[in-house]
Amino acid sequence: MKERIDHMTYLPGMEDIGSELMDQVLSAAEAFDYEAFTGADVRRALDKAALKPEDFAALLSPAAMPYLEEMAKRAQLETRRHFGNSINLFTPLYIANYCENYCIYCGFNCRNKIHRARLNAKEIEREMQTIAATGLEEILLLTGESPKMSNVEYIGEACKIARKYFKVVGLEVYPMNTADYTYLHDCGADFVTVFQETYNPDKYETLHLAGHKRIFPYRFNTQERAIRGGIRGVGFAALLGLDDFRRDAFATGMHAYLLQRKYPHAEIAFSCPRLRPIINNDKINPKDVHEPQLLQIITAYRLFMPFASITISSRECARFRDNIIKIAATKISAGVDVGIGGHSGDAQGDEQFEIDDARTVDEIYSMILSENLQPVMSEYIYV
Repeated sequence: MKERIDHMTYLPGMEDIGSELMDQVLSAAEAFDYEAFTGADVRRALDKAALKPEDFAALLSPAAMPYLEEMAKRAQLETRRHFGNSINLFTPLYIANYCENYCIYCGFNCRNKIHRARLNAKEIEREMQTIAATGLEEILLLTGESPKMSNVEYIGEACKIARKYFKVVGLEVYPMNTADYTYLHDCGADFVTVFQETYNPDKYETLHLAGHKRIFPYRFNTQERAIRGGIRGVGFAALLGLDDFRRDAFATGMHAYLLQRKYPHAEIAFSCPRLRPIINNDKINPKDVHEPQLLQIITAYRLFMPFASITISSRECARFRDNIIKIAATKISAGVDVGIGGHSGDAQGDEQFEIDDARTVDEIYSMILSENLQPVMSEYIYV
């Protein structure tokens, strides 16, 4: 059997920026003994105007569960203080689902027998025209992780097309070097989101069996390389349910917190995805991460980093999404299709995972208004 590559060693061509953040985050996560916190620790955290990492840790502990209602009320106050009643809308656009990684939980993994497709420039533009006709002004471009089938130039061309129709362009693609992010920024990219999946290197190794994604530190330092490349904002997430969700949520928050201290100008965002069933494996589900635990994580993020954007995914049901935007989430996807080419009615490739909330843009827009909130298509004005 072929020996697997060391998941902690950079491969040729991978830029090592020599960052100290990974060691700091992993040390903090290892020291996070969430069973040691008491109700008094949670009470002290909730009584503070600004939280430190140890307060954030307390709010993620089991001892905080009886305080969920109070955490939610405090998170609501912080959200309205910093974001008003605004809820931003966007939609993801998957332009390719080819992947070179073998990640056992992902529908796109290279060993999963699914229909693969890659949209050409004309097809990308048709998808974007369809999306723009709904009134959306922000788009998130996604591919499978295949530099061969979706190279940097291909993604850059998609960004250039997106700039014709949208005011904000985000990317959720494979990790790249700093120079690649500079190029994509010049093509029109504003944001880069990367899911670390799990911050436990040992567990990470057992989940990522082949491909560039197997290299833990290269993925970890993606957001920092993106900022160095000129990207305005970066998003963080662990895929909740892959490992110990409390430790992963704590590491995610610490990663974002330390990066923002190092780069104060960077815009910070959190996503809070839970595992979802995939094609050929409908038994994948987020172990131990139920809706109360998800609420705990989201409100802890809000109280720890009040200025951060928080996205609530269509992985969650309509009821949960409708309620969390009243409390802590500030961005919601609408009119979601996670297949390739589905927006314009010409579906060519299979989806990455199952979604739970398939409401249209108009339906989400109306729901936001019904909650006495303000749907916002874009908060940026270009002059």
